[in-house]
Amino acid sequence: MRLFSPPRRTVRLRLTLLYGALFLVSGAMLLGITYVLVDRATGGFYSYEGPNGRTNAFMESQRKEPQPVPPEGRRWSIAPPSESGGLSPEQAMVEDRLIKEGARRQRSEQLRQLLIQSGFALAIMAVISVVLGWLVAGRVLRRLRTITAAARQISATNLHERLALDGPGDELKDLGDTFDDLLARLEASFEAQRRFVANASHELRTPMARQRTLGQVALSDPDASVESLRAAHERILAAGEQQERVIAALLTLARGHAGIERREPFDLASLTDGIVASRLPEARFRNVTVRTALAPAVATGDGRLAERLVVNLVDNALRHNVDGGRVEIVTETRDGRAVLAVRNTGPVVPEDAICRMFQPFQRLGEERTGRGLGLGLSIVEAIAGAHDALVDTAPRPDGGLSIEVGFPTLSENGDGTAPVRPAHLVRSGRARFGGE
Repeated sequence: MRLFSPPRRTVRLRLTLLYGALFLVSGAMLLGITYVLVDRATGGFYSYEGPNGRTNAFMESQRKEPQPVPPEGRRWSIAPPSESGGLSPEQAMVEDRLIKEGARRQRSEQLRQLLIQSGFALAIMAVISVVLGWLVAGRVLRRLRTITAAARQISATNLHERLALDGPGDELKDLGDTFDDLLARLEASFEAQRRFVANASHELRTPMARQRTLGQVALSDPDASVESLRAAHERILAAGEQQERVIAALLTLARGHAGIERREPFDLASLTDGIVASRLPEARFRNVTVRTALAPAVATGDGRLAERLVVNLVDNALRHNVDGGRVEIVTETRDGRAVLAVRNTGPVVPEDAICRMFQPFQRLGEERTGRGLGLGLSIVEAIAGAHDALVDTAPRPDGGLSIEVGFPTLSENGDGTAPVRPAHLVRSGRARFGGE
């Protein structure tokens, strides 16, 4: 069992020790400089005269240049000259040595007292500086302790709480505001995750329940014929296909959110041309006219993910259209980005519904029993974020949507290994996704 444990080396303790050490070093340097200056100023003071018996005190200067002496001369006498002619040379030399020795001793004692008293004062002030440093460090770190305490209390159930630090706009205030922004993003992320899990569970539970019901009905009918069992089995297979579509879409969405490890160049025009050609029979079936203007637009990223993005946009434009409607598809290079623009006619989309359309499993004017899964534009947003691409979406005045995706080009990413920087910006009646 340990009877003594050393104090924890907190930031406050380290700052206090740093303040005390700096004060002690500065005080010691000041004391040393003072000692040297006093030593130089008093080093030349001692007295002697000569064989005439008169002893004078004067300052022996250490300067190199001689000092001028007035014509009449100056002399400070310790004792008046003797009436009998003064001291003998031997007596004068002895007296001179005694006076010099006394002056040196007095000077040494004065310097020693200077060191002792100054050192004592320095020690007292060092203790005071440590105490003041402890108080000042505690006051400076008070808001940091507030941030630490709040971070310990934060969990998935109270992400709505904020620090809301007050005080001057210093670095700690910036740290508190950044922490509040982080909490806001975490709250939105957790809410989106809960909503996504709930919707995904519902989407997967519905075909599973349909499969189980169809199987139970077919097995419970004692008079079931081969044709009825075949029909039930076909409906069960259709429900299984819907499950596969949901799972495949979820995997694509997760892959888009995971980002891209390696970027390679691909031509948006070539990708789009092949996809449009494969969708022309569906366009004729829906009585929708497709117009294209495909100029070369070389982007960088994952070509397979980009192909899925184009497929989702084209399918979305065809399926959410009107009889006799139009779909315009354009690829071009604009402002240093490879741009894919898909514009379609269709039902009028409310301005406040744009952002909701990019959330998973969200449908506008369509029941869950429809063919759409509500993941098309969510996958578009995820793939665009993985490519550091901009997605600009706006409703058309006469109905339908206009969606533009701006991919980074090869010159923008150098060797194609630049990290992505997804961001999100929402405006009234308009949504922009991506980062720049």
